[in-house]
Amino acid sequence: MAKRQLLFLRNVFFFTFTAFGGAQAHLSLLLRYFVNNINFVSEEELLELNALAQVLPGPASTQTLVGVAYKVGGLKLAIITFLIWILPSAAIMTLAAIWYALLDQKHKFAEALEYIHPIALGVVAYGAFQLGRKVLTTQVSIFLAIGALVGTLVLREAYVFPLAILIGGMVSSAIGTPTEETELRVRLFANINPKKLGYFIGVLLFMAMLGAIINRTSPFSLPIRLFENFYRNGIFIFGGGQVLVPMMFTEFVQMKHYLSQTDFLSGFAFQQVLPGPTFSFTSYIGALGMKHGGYGILGQATGGLLAVLGINLPGLILVLFIVPFWNDLKKISRIKHSLSGINAVSVGFIIAAFVMLIAPVGLNWLFLGIVLATFLLLNFTKISPALIIVAGLFLGYII
Repeated sequence: MAKRQLLFLRNVFFFTFTAFGGAQAHLSLLLRYFVNNINFVSEEELLELNALAQVLPGPASTQTLVGVAYKVGGLKLAIITFLIWILPSAAIMTLAAIWYALLDQKHKFAEALEYIHPIALGVVAYGAFQLGRKVLTTQVSIFLAIGALVGTLVLREAYVFPLAILIGGMVSSAIGTPTEETELRVRLFANINPKKLGYFIGVLLFMAMLGAIINRTSPFSLPIRLFENFYRNGIFIFGGGQVLVPMMFTEFVQMKHYLSQTDFLSGFAFQQVLPGPTFSFTSYIGALGMKHGGYGILGQATGGLLAVLGINLPGLILVLFIVPFWNDLKKISRIKHSLSGINAVSVGFIIAAFVMLIAPVGLNWLFLGIVLATFLLLNFTKISPALIIVAGLFLGYII
């Protein structure tokens, strides 16, 4: 491997263990490690890759980093970079789930996390507010967000998410797109490799088929179904890790009962303390899902790995598939304008998640006060969510 590529991987390692704060904070670190310290790509190239990641479903930071790696060293370097980036936090979240599941006295653990749950909800509220302030700028976007909110709260079914995302993208694209792009679209789609597109769709269909026909008593049934669940969700997650919360909560807590609301919020809060991709939260859900299915420690570790690979693979495949002809793709207004509707729907999802998570609390003024205090601290100060969560853990331990 060339010296330049080894230097690149060294910076990937540093980035992995210092990347706190979500996709917005990650962008400044990407500029620092891959543009300013050593000029692996230009600032313009990095920002364009980040723009591409915003258009695609999946984890924006992961896709941007993998896109940079592809430009620097091709497919091999991109895959190595992807593994360095996702595996440390995914391993920690899997171990956290196994440890939590092994505890004999969960009620004592829950007492220590008493203040973590409202803090986690404050983080969710802050995410909804920040995203909403950026994207809810027109009447159409506001109506789309309200529609997604109502649809999620009323139906509470997993199919609401892809359907609402599709409708939101189509509506905003139809309203905002000019009509003079036919020739460009023809030239772009002539460059698409149908084999790669077939692989992308084929993985989903194959896993869905296996999950449907395999005997539920088979030891392979739950792992296959889990991988299909996360792969499918990875196709429809726009807006970064914040949108994970409503999708994961609806499917794995409310519908499938793989974990409780307390388990879910504990894992989400713990993930906020870690550097690396927000999508590693899925490892925690996958491990507890396998625990729910009666699997031991090895099975739970497998569930954590399948979950993080499943949720990340669609975005990884897409960014590696699209980067070679991104210069043409970014000129198509219909794709660009669809993003505003998709983001508006994502805001509705996050608000719905907040409502569903806080509804069981009722008028617990201490709980509600901590939620509000967390939101205000995040909104009006530069305090990291990780520090607030550590403070909550400390209070839960000493009080």
